[in-house]
Amino acid sequence: MNANIAPATAQASPFASILEKAQNQQLSLGDLFQVAEALNSSGQQARAVEVYKVWTAFNETHPLLHVAYFNYSVTLRQQGDNAGAILALQAANRLDPLFGPAHINLGRTLEDSGLINQALQKWRTYIDLTDEVIPDRINNRLMAMQHTGRVLENAGRLDDAESILWQAIELQPNKTEAGQHWSSIRQRQCKWPVLTTTSPHVTPRQLLDAMSPLTLSCYSDDPMFQLAKAYRYSKQLIGGPFDLSAFPRKAPKKKTGTGQRVRIGYLSSDLRDHAVGFALREVLELHDKDSVEIYAYYCGEARTNDATQDRIKAVADQWRDIAALGDAEAAKTIRADEIDILIDVNGYTKMARAKIFAYRPAPVIVNFCGYPGSIGSPFHQYMIADGHIVPPENEIFYTEKVLRIACNQPIDRKRVIAPTPSRIDAGLPDGAFVYACFNGMQKITSDCFNRWMKILSATPGSVLWLLAGDEDANVRLRQLAEKQGIAAERLIFAPKAPNANHLARIACADLFLDTFPYGAHSTASDAITMGLPILTVSGNGFASRFCGSIVAAAGIPEMICATPEEYVARAIGFAHDRESLRAIRTSLWDKRDTSALRDMPGLARRLEELYWQMQGEAERGETPLPDLRNLDIYYEVGAELVLEGIEFETADAYRKRYTSKLAYQNEYAPIPYDDRFWKQNKG
Repeated sequence: MNANIAPATAQASPFASILEKAQNQQLSLGDLFQVAEALNSSGQQARAVEVYKVWTAFNETHPLLHVAYFNYSVTLRQQGDNAGAILALQAANRLDPLFGPAHINLGRTLEDSGLINQALQKWRTYIDLTDEVIPDRINNRLMAMQHTGRVLENAGRLDDAESILWQAIELQPNKTEAGQHWSSIRQRQCKWPVLTTTSPHVTPRQLLDAMSPLTLSCYSDDPMFQLAKAYRYSKQLIGGPFDLSAFPRKAPKKKTGTGQRVRIGYLSSDLRDHAVGFALREVLELHDKDSVEIYAYYCGEARTNDATQDRIKAVADQWRDIAALGDAEAAKTIRADEIDILIDVNGYTKMARAKIFAYRPAPVIVNFCGYPGSIGSPFHQYMIADGHIVPPENEIFYTEKVLRIACNQPIDRKRVIAPTPSRIDAGLPDGAFVYACFNGMQKITSDCFNRWMKILSATPGSVLWLLAGDEDANVRLRQLAEKQGIAAERLIFAPKAPNANHLARIACADLFLDTFPYGAHSTASDAITMGLPILTVSGNGFASRFCGSIVAAAGIPEMICATPEEYVARAIGFAHDRESLRAIRTSLWDKRDTSALRDMPGLARRLEELYWQMQGEAERGETPLPDLRNLDIYYEVGAELVLEGIEFETADAYRKRYTSKLAYQNEYAPIPYDDRFWKQNKG
């Protein structure tokens, strides 16, 4: 039949005819779907609902009635009628208890209605019903497990989430969604080794393949594998090439020397009370509005009473909330704003919108401030970093062209800080030497923790002050300490506190002990702000070198250790020679207001210089192309090397491991030369 539907303003007789056919069982299921789609596409959703209602009411003997109810529920959801959608999905489940899509969507609708436990129960029911899996049900079973794990993780029920996600991994080990969350949960719980398997169906390599790039940063200091992982993640997440016909690229506007401002777009889910928002807000306020025009694109959760967001809104020339827009719609919005340079302030972090950048809605796309490494994509052309994080010899670990500022960690000098509490009020023993680390639990590795235990063992009476994580993780760390002869009470956990109060209590510590391979970022700048010296080790990758950048920019580069062994020895030495540490603390305070770390006006001017440099290169047709050569090969080589479990090695040793492995691979299948480890003069 002809499914073309007359506009709502036309005579109702064609629509009445459709309803009559539905009632008289003269409208096939295929025609029902075609009619409903045409109505939805023409903005007549209410009529689409009416057609489904009549059809399902008068076709109760149809063998695929459950499918009609399922599609009916989708239309009801689009109308915002969750209650109606739930009733339709329940009907579909009654008609065919093994129809997986209805179980999945019923759980999602219940979840969105705030009925978390009922949602979990629906998914578990389907999981139980499909215990004997056949091919046409395996994907729905897997999806039910993944949704269950996601909701449990968000609810803080980490053990339960880990358990159901492991079942999903065993079901399909080569699917990465469940494994990605599973490894992240184990890191947050300090369950070591993180990648462990007793299943004959799951290998360590499959678990490593499932890791997200951000989780990998906490697991291994291998910037080449990190780059290859980001490249692979970009391909999996975004795919491509997809339809870009609606997004023909615009030539860069001629602005150099015209007196026009260059238009900068900052896109992030973290333009709010968040470490990234805290870092950026004063820089945005200090931008020279005669030179640059600032557009802020927010893709995070809705906020109320958010001081950071209020400050950014006040200073941005335009604030756009794009959270509710699809990726293509958001890209069209940015394109319509005629952004010259679009800054990705998320990378591969929570609520990132990586697909927006794939549409290339601006002539220049930049990776800055939100992600500790290369994006590894075909469309990020620049990365802003600093000379410590990315010395020239390390540019091979990034597909973007690296441009540099003095320090990669902006700060807000206007942050509110509460009065410093006493040690007793902060939950600390008054006379003890207090080692502290306020990094997230996911950054603590077994090797890092073992170093801390050596330090505590050599400094009787000292304590280790950590930011509290999940209570199970707190208990686990205390138990692990006891196994190494350290009394449980020497690990003290700082509860969550308002930001002003948290900053204030940092001053109660004596020495901040950084983590490795993912070091302190905003937590390091917080410590420096409060005059707390930091001891860190700089490795090979972005995440492991970031804290060293902050320490150097604060004027105390002597606190950067060359090896983990030096880190342990110096941490012990400071507890026994508190005068030497006091001298460093005094030096830190003396340099505080003149250090590069706190020179926000200078940082704003430098960013503007870089933006104009990028603009000029774009106008001249000199925008760099991301170097993506051989990254699939580097991924395979890197995966083997990471699974060897070497925590720390010098730059020379690290590079030799790669070149040796590449040479071995080249004997089997010749590898094209590149500008990374496989240069022609080394082939």
